[in-house]
Amino acid sequence: MSNARVLSFSITISVVAFVISKIIIAVLLYRRWQRKHMVIQDSFSGGKLVMFRSPKMKSLKHNTFLKKTMKLSNKDIIGSGGYGTVYKMTINDSIAFAVKRLNRGSAERDQGFERELEAMGDIKHRNIVTLHGYYTAPHYNLLIYELMPNGSLAQLLHGLVLSSESCWDLISEGENDAGSSTEKKVLDWPSRYKVAVGVARGISYLHHDCIPHIIHRDIKSSNILLDKDMEARVSDFGLATLMDPDKTHVSTLIAGTFGYLAPEYFDTGKATAKGDVYSFGVVLLELLTGKKPTDEAFIEEGTKLVSWVKAVVQQNREELVLDSSLDCCPTNEINHVFNIALMCLEPEPSKRPTMAETVKLLEQITSEKFVTDT
Repeated sequence: MSNARVLSFSITISVVAFVISKIIIAVLLYRRWQRKHMVIQDSFSGGKLVMFRSPKMKSLKHNTFLKKTMKLSNKDIIGSGGYGTVYKMTINDSIAFAVKRLNRGSAERDQGFERELEAMGDIKHRNIVTLHGYYTAPHYNLLIYELMPNGSLAQLLHGLVLSSESCWDLISEGENDAGSSTEKKVLDWPSRYKVAVGVARGISYLHHDCIPHIIHRDIKSSNILLDKDMEARVSDFGLATLMDPDKTHVSTLIAGTFGYLAPEYFDTGKATAKGDVYSFGVVLLELLTGKKPTDEAFIEEGTKLVSWVKAVVQQNREELVLDSSLDCCPTNEINHVFNIALMCLEPEPSKRPTMAETVKLLEQITSEKFVTDT
């Protein structure tokens, strides 16, 4: 056998071996995917239900979700907004979910659905709302989340807000009518501090621990949900952008919520992690002042929450902007959080801390208090 034929034969064997190895890897990955997902085909509507396997799912029959999904109606609505409608889906006395419906037909809604799936498919973190599965049909898509009994931070801070800003404003157990109302609940300082730390940890996880990194792009109080223990969960990833670790930004169309967007975003159209840091700074001001970034008083005076607080804090008169419903607050802790908020709201992005640094700054507040007390 000539050297040329031997070389050709060796190349053929190598190619075949390479192809076979790729097929084996693909089969193994598919089997791993099957172990993590429960897939149910719905031949009647042409839809497909995919549930991510978890301890909570093991006790449920395969068709339970599909049947419950098909029976959702207006009486189950617990929230609505520009990005869809949210329903409460009750499985039994102990298990219920929040189901977010996105009607198909527009590129924006389809992209929002795809972004949430891409961003949240493998995320497991105590401060990020859990996505349990999804349903795709010809005319609409559903995202199946854990239900948050204490609703959104916006709802608790500002009372019930019905707007197109977010479809999570009403996610609160016991509310079945999107037109119902509720009284503003007073959050004490320990609860607000706990929320601040929880949100910071959730965003830090997205920025630093996920590969690729995730920029949320819509951090705001109505996208922060609270579980039964008042633990904060970051939600609504319809605008989320994935970014490789070696990148500094992603160029996008300007999107988000007025009052929370970083100033440089309007000039550059570049989404960065520091933009999320700025938005988090605005949320900290909400927790401290109890005021919305778009409060009517600010609009009438031609100012906004950030500039109003900065002007007062520079005069060392933080007590003038502190939420009047907060009683007996530890002044030292309050001042520390005000300072952290202003660091996050620096006009120059490079001067803002990262979310990992912000978490440490917030955690140090109580650790320093402990050291002082002892």
